[in-house]
Amino acid sequence: MRVITGSARGRKLQTLEGDSVRPTTDMVKEAMFSIVHFDVEGARVLDMFCGCGQLGIEALSRGAQSAVFVDISRQSMQVTEKNLETTGFRGVSKTVIANSLEYLDRTSEAFDIAFLDPPYKAGIMNDAIERVRLHMAEGGIIVCETASEEVLPEEIEGFTSKRYKYGKIALTVYRRSA
Repeated sequence: MRVITGSARGRKLQTLEGDSVRPTTDMVKEAMFSIVHFDVEGARVLDMFCGCGQLGIEALSRGAQSAVFVDISRQSMQVTEKNLETTGFRGVSKTVIANSLEYLDRTSEAFDIAFLDPPYKAGIMNDAIERVRLHMAEGGIIVCETASEEVLPEEIEGFTSKRYKYGKIALTVYRRSA
């Protein structure tokens, strides 16, 4: 796994081994960033259920202002922190070891882009969307990665959506309505 483009282009990222992790493939990551390409520069990014932090790191490499990485796993956060050191983004990021939903309940931060990639079939995506929408800035974008058979709401209060399918993976992108 590597950073696709930007200031950290080509840097290899570490990931945890085993069945409990499912890093976003380069193909899906490339598609995801093609969708939000014009919105990344200067954005405040939230990478929920961050795993190894690759989505937030990719955003930082492409010019995001800052990123917050949240994951409940101490091991995942250690890998994320190593990846932030490797890419030179430690100074513009914050790492939080916490349940992502509980983090949203207690933070007052606002974000321009939020990446949501919880464990598939965990049944928490709708709850995550509902909570994160309250922390989105004007023009905010929520990017959700799910198994293609998982159905997400077409609309959430104040946002419209568009769905993209890539084999067994789907991306649902919610944009705050003007």
